[in-house]
Amino acid sequence: MRPVVDSHIHFWDPARLTYAWLQDVPAINRAFLPAHLAQAATTVNLQKIVFVQADCMPEDGLREVAWVTGLAQVEPRIQGIVAFAPLEQGEGISGYLEKVKTYPLVKGVRRLIQSEEPGFAIRRKFVQGVQQLARYDLSFDICITHLQMEDAVRLVEQCPDVVFVLDHFGKPVIKDQVIEPWATQLRALAEFPHVCCKISGLVTEADHHHWQEADLRPYVEVALEAFGPGRLMFGGDWPVSELAVGYQHWLETAESILSTLPELEKNKIFFENAQRFYGLDG
Repeated sequence: MRPVVDSHIHFWDPARLTYAWLQDVPAINRAFLPAHLAQAATTVNLQKIVFVQADCMPEDGLREVAWVTGLAQVEPRIQGIVAFAPLEQGEGISGYLEKVKTYPLVKGVRRLIQSEEPGFAIRRKFVQGVQQLARYDLSFDICITHLQMEDAVRLVEQCPDVVFVLDHFGKPVIKDQVIEPWATQLRALAEFPHVCCKISGLVTEADHHHWQEADLRPYVEVALEAFGPGRLMFGGDWPVSELAVGYQHWLETAESILSTLPELEKNKIFFENAQRFYGLDG
């Protein structure tokens, strides 16, 4: 069975921290913990997990890191954390990043851009905040919609010393099979060698109840052409993915789409790249 490093897993417990967005998504408005993931991935050889911040209230960001650090004591597959950071503070973010770095599992940060207005990611203070990440050896997860792809390109261009990874392909409109201008913009982003991309979150951008593998394939092919197998990494986006697909089904779908690749290249996408990008142990 193929060993997997999952670059994009969430855990949350609304009884511990506040997640305002879950009020609008009742289907997943409950606790999702490592034991639930184990139940969802019974036939998956899941070796390592990168936890990605789950959009709790900003004031709970450091508490989330502390909580997940505690989870890792009983679930040792959690070997990386992508923490929340309010990067719009600009150069003033240094104190927050110093606190984040006291937790050894933190490998990168994410500040959601997808819900912000166009232009947010290229505001001067936000760019300055992202630039600070290089001083702390932290990566940045870009979480945007397809409408913000051009902003992402301009952000990356101004931060040559920071390594980036694009979450969920930039959320193209898979449901309506819209490829352009997303594909052109994705290729532009891939021109920067310090950017990688996660094969994650695709099914939730498709028709949740009627999606087919064929709906996703054109988008994966564009990303594979743009980034190559050396800069793509598998992400489950669990449990958000449960809105449209089970964990094992999504992994099988991704493997099917990439089935014609040589085994060495598939191993990079499903195991090696995430481990290298996030600096996971061993």
